[in-house]
Amino acid sequence: MPLQEIMTRVAAAESAAGRAPGSVRLIAVSKVQSLDRVEAVLQQGHRCFGENRVQEAAGKWPDFRQRFDGIDLHLIGPLQTNKARQAVELCDAIHTVDRPKLARTLARLAQERGACPDLFIQVNTGEEAQKAGVLPADTDDLVAECRGLDLPLRGLMCIPPVDDEPALHFALLASIAERNGLTGLSMGMSGDFETAIALGATHIRVGSAIFGARTPATPV
Repeated sequence: MPLQEIMTRVAAAESAAGRAPGSVRLIAVSKVQSLDRVEAVLQQGHRCFGENRVQEAAGKWPDFRQRFDGIDLHLIGPLQTNKARQAVELCDAIHTVDRPKLARTLARLAQERGACPDLFIQVNTGEEAQKAGVLPADTDDLVAECRGLDLPLRGLMCIPPVDDEPALHFALLASIAERNGLTGLSMGMSGDFETAIALGATHIRVGSAIFGARTPATPV
């Protein structure tokens, strides 16, 4: 589906929800996509992208940043503590803060660099054992820890269980964010982003609907 069709659907969902035009940030999820496909989206003027792995981002985006202005790169996959330095140097936002140790590492790096990407806490709304994210019951404590570390915490992120009704998880995330005074909601993907927008998403993560089925990226 062409990028413009997705943008049109986003705008329609914003309008239907009574949201201001442009209030939702579309993150084009470029993980495991060929360089040609990513460049085609860049050539259309889109600048906000999401990657799952720091290593893949490091091999792909420095060159694109030399050639295209204004790239806004978001890490949307789990972040190992030992990759945190590389992540903060590459990314403009990290959506997967999920434990105090990672928060403390990011705070130390922020002190060293004098800057830090925007941060989102990933919440495991489905309490799935195999999935990253802080449990809903523990989210308030992690929010407080991040704030105590003076980190730029912008909001929360979730990935609903595949077989669940996503609206239930989006509503849960929104309620946790509201009680913590957070306005950023990173939720919604190719199959459910309109539902997410209706429930307050500020960032949606759309991959296959923009790029088509994933193919291994060209080695770099």
